[in-house]
Amino acid sequence: MNIRSGDAPAPAPAPRHERIADAALNLLAERGMRGLTHRAVDEAAGLPQGSTSNLARTRAALLEAAVRRLAEREAAVLTPGEMPQATAEGKGAGSGPRSDDAVAAVAGALSLALHRYLSRHRQLLIARYELALEATRRPELRAVYDGAGRAFREPVAAMLTAAGSADPERHALSMVAWCDGVLFSCTAGQFHTAVPTRDALRTSCTELLDGMLRR
Repeated sequence: MNIRSGDAPAPAPAPRHERIADAALNLLAERGMRGLTHRAVDEAAGLPQGSTSNLARTRAALLEAAVRRLAEREAAVLTPGEMPQATAEGKGAGSGPRSDDAVAAVAGALSLALHRYLSRHRQLLIARYELALEATRRPELRAVYDGAGRAFREPVAAMLTAAGSADPERHALSMVAWCDGVLFSCTAGQFHTAVPTRDALRTSCTELLDGMLRR
């Protein structure tokens, strides 16, 4: 087929394993864990029957594929260029006084991530909650889920170190718990009807950081 001058070429189709994993995530959000079957994934992905079974023969393998794809998609919410970078001043826990610029950078990055999740990726969050609950019942899935979670937890600890935290691991627990609480409350909890503005999220995050990093 010829492409006329000036027309952009059609994007290449996603690899089959991504189509299957994305379909699984969509089904988890739309139908819950009971609605996730190999046949339903084939239909949702528009693939011939048996395609999902060829990739993930067991339910456990399908769930692991969904968790790994979830981690990939969540990692893309913020690009590396949008994440605060550690500076010489902030290297090493408690290496110096808190940096107001670093605090502002952390609050800016986390508020941006939270707002993007809530305004663009609510279905992804619902799928994550389904997988988190299932991981409490499947030790093999727990290991995969926890490994994926480190991709968020470790950068938060690094950002807090750069901001002057004297105990970045403990502070990371508090910050991640706050982020998770905001996401759940605004997706499936009491505040699900409205998405907070990014400014409101940034203000709340700054207040939390101010309490953590006060010397």
